[in-house]
Amino acid sequence: MLVAIIARDKPGSLELRKATREAHLAYFESSGDTVRLAGPLLDEAGEMCGSLLVVEVESLQAARDWAAEEPYAKAGLFQSVEINAWKKVIG
Repeated sequence: MLVAIIARDKPGSLELRKATREAHLAYFESSGDTVRLAGPLLDEAGEMCGSLLVVEVESLQAARDWAAEEPYAKAGLFQSVEINAWKKVIG
């Protein structure tokens, strides 16, 4: 199943995001084909302020488990995380 993960960074945490980015990308690499789509959310100034990911997993619980091990989450970057089943219609 496809699952959308929308995570919003805590205010003032851009430096934490930058410091953790290498581990974040390495986690994606180690996850095989799990990550189908990913990129940062941007604020009005064009700075990274969150993440949007689409992952392919067996269940919502598998998505929650995967997201909990993600380095940004483990570093405490996120203010909120929303995890929802998602259906691709276009693209």
